[in-house]
Amino acid sequence: MRRGSYRERALIVRTYDFGEADRIVVLLTRTRGIVRGVAKGVRRTRSRLGSRLQPFVELDVQLYKGRNLESITGADTVMFFGRLIDDYVRYTAGATVLETAEKISLGADPEGIYDRVVTALTELNQTENVTPTLDTFLLHIMSDVGWPPSLFDCAQCGKPGPHHVFHAGAGGALCERCRLPGSATPDPETLHLMWLYIHAGPQAAADTSPARIAEAHNLTTSFVTFHLERRVAALQKFNEA
Repeated sequence: MRRGSYRERALIVRTYDFGEADRIVVLLTRTRGIVRGVAKGVRRTRSRLGSRLQPFVELDVQLYKGRNLESITGADTVMFFGRLIDDYVRYTAGATVLETAEKISLGADPEGIYDRVVTALTELNQTENVTPTLDTFLLHIMSDVGWPPSLFDCAQCGKPGPHHVFHAGAGGALCERCRLPGSATPDPETLHLMWLYIHAGPQAAADTSPARIAEAHNLTTSFVTFHLERRVAALQKFNEA
């Protein structure tokens, strides 16, 4: 291995064409978080490296340190999440996982985020319950970075629940006394389902009605969007699919 080069487990978040034959690649790496690199010549038809730098592939990547961008000089496939490519709903769910991870990666534990993402992509590649699996990831990762929703006790005064008021900006469930304008009024069982996602995983939705799963997803979407302080474009596409 050349001096200044290193290897990383990585997932591709997005790519941009650069020049006539190169490509800028944004990687989510296991130990360094977000890394931006250039893969030279990969847009040429016969580029072996270019054929591996695809979305929803876990890679063992070799990089060479650069001033502004790393140089991507090699990549070996570790795992391929093929069903995410073949199905639009799965594709947008997987893209939501990667985009969310990118947005919250600064200052977060890179290994924890990376492992959480790989687990989510693996489950999305296997499951038929895409929405519960995506919501489980979103609620987990928000908790990982210090933004856990309150789903039983009142997020403002701590009054024990269950409650039937939810406000993303206030931190989750609210009692009637702390209710804020614009609050949602979900069934307490919906908040319980979200709690189960965090503590038991997406299988908690096995015997749950589609309406309750949809209500939990809407609350999860509002919570994530508020705390990220920006729109997750892939999540919007998932919701429209």
